[in-house]
Amino acid sequence: MEHRFGGRAFTLGIEEELMIVDAESLELSNAIETLLAALPETEGEVKPELMESVCEIATDPCDSVAAAGAQLRALRSTVCEVADSRGLAIGSAGTHPFAMWEDQRIVARPRYRDLIAALKFVARQEIIFGVHVHVGIDDPDKAIHVANGLRLYSALLLALSANSPFWRADATGLMSSRTPIFRAFPRVGVPPFYRDFEDYSDRIGLMVESGVIEDYTYLWYDVRPHPRLGTVEVRVMDAQTRVEHTLALTALVQAMAKEFAEDFDAGKPVRDVAYEMLDENKWIAARHGLDGELVDLPRRERVPAKTLVRRVIDQVRCHAQDLGSEAEFDVIEDILAKGTGGARQLVVYEANHDLREVMGEIVEKTAGG
Repeated sequence: MEHRFGGRAFTLGIEEELMIVDAESLELSNAIETLLAALPETEGEVKPELMESVCEIATDPCDSVAAAGAQLRALRSTVCEVADSRGLAIGSAGTHPFAMWEDQRIVARPRYRDLIAALKFVARQEIIFGVHVHVGIDDPDKAIHVANGLRLYSALLLALSANSPFWRADATGLMSSRTPIFRAFPRVGVPPFYRDFEDYSDRIGLMVESGVIEDYTYLWYDVRPHPRLGTVEVRVMDAQTRVEHTLALTALVQAMAKEFAEDFDAGKPVRDVAYEMLDENKWIAARHGLDGELVDLPRRERVPAKTLVRRVIDQVRCHAQDLGSEAEFDVIEDILAKGTGGARQLVVYEANHDLREVMGEIVEKTAGG
């Protein structure tokens, strides 16, 4: 398999899937083409996703979290301004609190039309929104090692990012409703463990050659190598309402990637932890967010999620310092102290049991309010 692992290590790219809503009703609006037609030229990219009510923004490859953050803030600002001029607004969270998938239109793009034809209801009901972080890795076998390492901590990243407690006008009892909704897709969730890049290439090659997938981008695992970009991509996290939370999670992912890259250089292997344990940890994170107890896999003990987060950030903080992202990294403490975006949604909802009020705050905070 061709790849581009070999460029600068630990470069970053961030993708955010955003909601397009009517500015008055706050309902999802099938308006991506209206938005795209009015956009000025900007650094980074604004593009459609599966549904016409979704807008994806993506930074260019950046050398630091600060540089990626500047681009991401500018992209958010641009799409918010254009939306406002068209009677629309932009919101960021893992799900829209009261939207119905039956009201959403599919974009007129061949990839997405084909996806609906292949997956039917499974794809049609996917009104969910995530944030994806790409980290550049300079060697193909090292990329597999880093992906195997990050796979062990996907539950922790989900607990920190949980931001979807509502679905179809219902309080689901989950902190990340997005997680079980997306689980209906094939080739999602906890990724397989690969021995090295040759093993990865052989296994994905079989899937492509047999015709079950077109290429590796049809694997939507929580963590995946992205050979065409030369990155490892982390996809487990809910979309974040506050941009500083997106950047904090980005800084954490980058620092963790550096930890595993250094382990590879030192000849330290990644353990192939049993799938069922990783999947159980992820379920607990989706159900309870930071209020649950996760299994600290190296110590084989169940601890409060916040305790596990603090253990990990203490371990990798030195890498954030080396990478110049300590300021963004330290915002993890704000999430631990004040709660995730999902916890904030529940606080707003408890005041009046008004989901439009919840969506109103999401729109306000997405724009930087």
